[in-house]
Amino acid sequence: MIEFKNTLYEKAEGIATITINRPDALNALNEETISELLARFEDAEKDDSVKVIVLTGAGDRAFCAGADLKMMKGASPVRGTELARHGQRLGNRIEALGKPVIAAINGYALGGGIEIAMACDIRIASDNAQIGQPEINVGLIPGWGGTQRLPRYVGKGIAKEMIFTGKRIDAKTAERMGLINAVVPADQLKAKVKELATELMGKPPIAIKLSKALINNSTETHPDIGLLLEAEAFGLVASTEDFNEGVTAFLEKRKPQYKGK
Repeated sequence: MIEFKNTLYEKAEGIATITINRPDALNALNEETISELLARFEDAEKDDSVKVIVLTGAGDRAFCAGADLKMMKGASPVRGTELARHGQRLGNRIEALGKPVIAAINGYALGGGIEIAMACDIRIASDNAQIGQPEINVGLIPGWGGTQRLPRYVGKGIAKEMIFTGKRIDAKTAERMGLINAVVPADQLKAKVKELATELMGKPPIAIKLSKALINNSTETHPDIGLLLEAEAFGLVASTEDFNEGVTAFLEKRKPQYKGK
């Protein structure tokens, strides 16, 4: 049984909010915190009343400043690999969730912080957010998915520049690159994220789940195979009660009531 010390979990109106709660450490992630987050996401996935998940950081300074370097110092190659794989499990878990996950980036998202955010489906940032992969500045490389996910969002050239230099970029620059979906004033972040989460709650869950899986696999699947998988998923969704409800609601000029069936 995990004792939750470094994370918070709140559920309201179908939205589960998972908060990294280490503000004094700029919400840096150690092993215990990663394990807690894995458990939090598992709880949210199993809870049928949860339709959308929001990940954020406590306080107003940081979403997550990355890995807690204290756990890295003096690590052997085996130990270093274990720590990297532990962080990667969190990103992979988020990416594989059958529910939409929104990262509410409320400040620094550095190293492992932006790596975890990139595993989320949508990223909304406050206008004071700072984003980067600074591992090179302490003699490291990204270890929680940065070399794999960052190029998919910004292209290889910009990813190499960010990782080779370790420089930070502001939220607006990240938005222009396609790394961030939207930037809002810091005092409007929670409201914007709630607005988006509420909108997603009104969409058919099966369609979102299958769309997410297809998009996530699109960069690794041959286009012919991807199109075949899309066609099969399309056929599956077309046979759902939600599709029938959507068509009926459209014809009756009313808002559909989806049940995930």
